[in-house]
Order: sequence, then C-alpha cells, then structure tokens
Amino acid sequence: MMHTIDSLAAELQRLRDRPSSDAAPPVLSLFVIDVHGDAVEYERRLRSVISPAVRLGGTADFEQDSLPVDDVPGWFTAVSSQDLEQVPQFARNGCDRYAEHTGGGRPWELQDWLYRFDPDEDSRGWEWWDATPVGPSRVHMWVDSWGESFFGCQDLLWAAYAAGAVRVDGPAVHKSAVWSAERNASR
Repeated sequence: MMHTIDSLAAELQRLRDRPSSDAAPPVLSLFVIDVHGDAVEYERRLRSVISPAVRLGGTADFEQDSLPVDDVPGWFTAVSSQDLEQVPQFARNGCDRYAEHTGGGRPWELQDWLYRFDPDEDSRGWEWWDATPVGPSRVHMWVDSWGESFFGCQDLLWAAYAAGAVRVDGPAVHKSAVWSAERNASR
C-alpha cells in the first residue's frame, strides 16, 4: 500500500488526537504490548517516536542522503545509534527484548528507520490508528493494515520495543468494533 500526503496527514491527526469511533475502517490490526512501568507513559513515548516520522513522511525530501532528526526524541536517537550512555533503561531493556523477539535482530539505524516513512516506500504495511492503555502495564496498539494479517511491521516493532515494551504479541486482525468499544470505555 502506498501512503499518500492525505493519508499521512490523517495518520498524524490520529497520533495527535484519538480518532472518533465512527471513523474506523472495517478491521484493524492489534498488537498487545506489555510494559514495565506505567502504560500511559509508555503510550506517550510511543506516540512521540511515531509522530515525527509520520510528519517527515509528509514533508521531507526523501531524495536527500539523510533526513532531519530535530523532532525525534533524544532517547530514540541514542538507542538507534547505540550511544548506550545516553540510552534510558526502558529503551535499553526494549532493545534487548527486540533482539529476543526477532531472533537476534539488531537495533534499527535511525535514518534507515525514518526512510520507511517515505510515502513512495511500499515496505511499511501499516498506518497508525490508536493506542489504548488497557491495564496498569498493558497497551493495545491498533494499526490499519488494510485487512492484511501479515504485513511489514519490523519498523513498528522496533519503535514499540525501543519505547519500553517488555513483550509484543500480534498482529491480530479484529473488527474495528473491538477497538471502538475499548476506546469508548477508556475515555
């Protein structure tokens, strides 16, 4: 699926303000994320990483050798560059969990990760939909995968783990009514 300037703008809006329940597509993909610590704080960190990348998708010149990183949180830049002295413990632990989850996968280099948000790049098989804390240390992350149960999401997994996930299960496709009920219950 190719991303368009309009779809990136809508995705960025969903990162800023939770979407209304009547705006959802028929199905969404769910990732169940267990975190160490506060689920609300985790959700904020996750959004703080995805937001600048989606914004770049709509504004950056992807023909350049490198993309601007001014809006990317410093901790995410540090964990991506393996500057371990600057990496907070939650991100360090998440990096280890990502390696376990992927069978030895190394941290994503920041520029490689940001280039996945090029609207002409078709390897990003998802768009952000929402994240909902569903317990003191559990978050449900919802993405639009256009009904696909198997899609390119290693970039998303990296962000989820780097933001402090202990465990990520998914994706699993659900009717959007599941998200909508959850959204309305968490107001």
